Amino acid sequence: MRYVEDHRRQTRSRIVENASYGLRQKGADGLSVVELMKLVGLTHGGFYNHFDSRAALVGEAIAFAMDQMVERWKKLANGKANGDRFDALIADYLSPRHRDDTRHGCALPALAADVARASPSEMRALASKLENMIEIVVELLPDEEPKQAREIATGAIASMVGSIVLS
Repeated sequence: MRYVEDHRRQTRSRIVENASYGLRQKGADGLSVVELMKLVGLTHGGFYNHFDSRAALVGEAIAFAMDQMVERWKKLANGKANGDRFDALIADYLSPRHRDDTRHGCALPALAADVARASPSEMRALASKLENMIEIVVELLPDEEPKQAREIATGAIASMVGSIVLS
């Protein structure tokens, strides 16, 4: 049976998406390749048809999860007055709903400690996407000088992540 041309891309996307959910729930060190593939309903035998290594998948899954959070933040800010956008983001992030839904929540509380001991590709994925998150928060602070806005954004993200970890 022949697959449609797009089958390989769709399968890879499903693997990345489901891996991102699993990693947010169990951490980067909490799932083996076998377990990651089970999340998608596939056997581990086909893993290397899609990825060069487990680290490559974890890097993509981290990027996927963090991109989801950035999109959520953009939606929250859309249509709100400048003064309300930053507060709305913080309120949403620190909500019990976000804290309790690790599958769809921010990747940073679940993965930051694991990634600190991970491969360079995983570290780069997290660092790159963290930069995107900081820039989104900076955009919510148009009345601040750029340097001050970046400091506020970085501190706010660190505080929010720490609050979720501690809660």
